[in-house]
Amino acid sequence: MAGPTLRSLAAQLGVSRTTISEALRHSPRVHPDTARRILAAAEAAGYQRNPLAGAFMSELRRSRAGLFRGVLAIVAIEEPDRPHYAVRFHEELARGATERAAELGFKVERFIAGSHAMRQQRLDQIFQSRGIAGIILLPTWRDPDFLKIDWSNYAGVYLDYHIERPSLMCVCCDHFRTLFMALQRLHRMGYQRPGIVLPRKHDERLHHRWAGAFLASSYTQDDCEAVPPLLADRVTRDAFTPWFSRYKPDVVLSHFVEIIEWMKDAGARIPRSHGFFCLNLVHADRPCAGLDQQPATLGRQGADIVIAQLHRNERGIPTKFSLTTLPALWIDGPTLRPKKTSFRPKLNAERLSPPG
Repeated sequence: MAGPTLRSLAAQLGVSRTTISEALRHSPRVHPDTARRILAAAEAAGYQRNPLAGAFMSELRRSRAGLFRGVLAIVAIEEPDRPHYAVRFHEELARGATERAAELGFKVERFIAGSHAMRQQRLDQIFQSRGIAGIILLPTWRDPDFLKIDWSNYAGVYLDYHIERPSLMCVCCDHFRTLFMALQRLHRMGYQRPGIVLPRKHDERLHHRWAGAFLASSYTQDDCEAVPPLLADRVTRDAFTPWFSRYKPDVVLSHFVEIIEWMKDAGARIPRSHGFFCLNLVHADRPCAGLDQQPATLGRQGADIVIAQLHRNERGIPTKFSLTTLPALWIDGPTLRPKKTSFRPKLNAERLSPPG
C-alpha cells in the first residue's frame, strides 16, 4: 500500500497541495490553525517530507538546472591550538569532498564554528534556512562536541576516527594497518632498528594506533631490535638527539621532516647509513619517502556516505556506529636506500595492504 502523499493529504483535508507543502515547511503564509491541523494529519498518516526533493524543486525553479540534488555543509571548528600542519590536511579533505559532491549534483558551503566564529545554534539556523541536509565535519584537535546542532534534520559524517557527541559515521586513514605494513616493507629493505617519533597528543587522538602498530611489529619481527618509541609533548631537537644517540635507530619514522637535519647533525648519512620515513607527506616541505594518507580520497568517501544517507532519507544520529578506513600509499623517496634488485617492475606509489 502506497504511503501518504501531498495529493492524498490535500484531498483528505480539503486544501491545496501548495498549502500542504508550505505548512510542512513551516511557512508563515499558512494560518497557524490550518498549519497545526495539517501537521497533525501528516504525523498521524506517517508522512515523511523529503528535504532533498524540496531543495531540488526550489533550486530548479531558480536555476532550471536539472543536475542539482541538494546542499552539503563542510564544518571546521575554530581551534587556536591546532598545529599549523593540520591546515593543509583539512584543505585536502575539503577539496575531495567538494569535488565528489559536485560530481553527484550537490553544492557545498564551508563554515567555521567556535567561540569567536559562528556558534553552533546559529549554524543550525543557517543550515535550515538554506536547505542544507548533509554535514561533513572536519577533524578536531580536541574531543569534538557538536551536540548543539539539531541532528534530527541532517545526515552527517566525521572525517576522523571517532566522535561521541554525537556518534556519527566516521571516515579516516587506516593508521594501524598502514604502519604495520610499512614496517614490514622497511624490514625487507634491510632496516633492523626502526624508531618512531610521535607527539603524545597526536598518538592519543588516534587511540594509540601509530604506537600500537609499531610495538606489534617489533614483537613479530624476530631479527629486529626493539627501539622504544619517542613520545613527547613537543618534538624538539633537545628531546630527539639524546634518544637518537642512545638507541641508534637505523631508520626514523615521524611526521616532522626537520628530523632529517637533526639526524645529519648527529652523524647520520641519509640514506647511506640511516633512513627517514615521513608518516604523512602532506607535512613534508622537501622530497622524502613516506605515506600519502590520501586526504582528498577520504573527503570523497565522506561525501559518498552523507549523500547515500540523504538518498535513503536517513536523518539524525545513527543507531549504530560505523568506521570506514582507507589504507595510505607508500611513496618512494630519497631518504631511504634503494630497494634490492628485483625482476618485478617498480611502482612509484603502492597501496599498503596484505597480499591477495
